[in-house]
Amino acid sequence: MANIKSAIKRIQVAERNRLRNKAYKSAVKTLMKKYLTAVDSYAANPTPEAKQEVDQHMSAAFSKIDKAVKCKVLHKNNGARKKSILANSLKRKEASLSAK
Repeated sequence: MANIKSAIKRIQVAERNRLRNKAYKSAVKTLMKKYLTAVDSYAANPTPEAKQEVDQHMSAAFSKIDKAVKCKVLHKNNGARKKSILANSLKRKEASLSAK
């Protein structure tokens, strides 16, 4: 354990930031999973209500990813990659629906 006052403060700040970063990352993962399950249910039963639900989940996930990037919890390329994965998952499902 640190004896110097500034070192003790840095430890406290690092712990506070670690918990905040963990909360952001956890929320991003949760919203991504909710979005992907909504996309799967939309692919199984394509209705306008299901499409609206997918859009709401996408908006929430994109918003949380953008906030995490803004707070420097995620690197901007990591955030862009996550958003790309979400958009491409919907695009693939819609392409398979139109092919049927």
